[in-house]
Amino acid sequence: MNKKNLIKNSLMATALAFTLTSCDKKEVIPSTDLPSEITSYISTHFPNNSIVQVIKDRDGLTKTYDILLSESISLEFNRKKEIIDIDGVAQLPNSVIPEKILQYVTTNYPTNFITDWELDDKNQQVQLDNGLDLEFKMNGDFLRIDN
Repeated sequence: MNKKNLIKNSLMATALAFTLTSCDKKEVIPSTDLPSEITSYISTHFPNNSIVQVIKDRDGLTKTYDILLSESISLEFNRKKEIIDIDGVAQLPNSVIPEKILQYVTTNYPTNFITDWELDDKNQQVQLDNGLDLEFKMNGDFLRIDN
């Protein structure tokens, strides 16, 4: 019986893994197919940047929109159409950085600016133009310098 159950469970796990990996799909879509919440965010915070490419990425059970803007800015939105990652090579607009984090960086690193911002499950991270990574709680309280 145990051997039978082991084989059955192994087959089910393999089938599930195959199903999830077979759902991985990256698709270039026209910017006109972006949800209005995303286009509104872009026009509000990046009015001088044009959309270069949009990729709708389905990876298993998750769906994201990866957007490349002019001037080497990339944005990532989750399935709820919320911004979760902003990467750039120049200073990001202050309007995309939570106020408490912006104040911390301005106070403690007055000669630097934020080039990247990321939201994960528990924290927010920013990268400064000098390469320093700073980690913050969801409420914007400073946690640590991240290596």
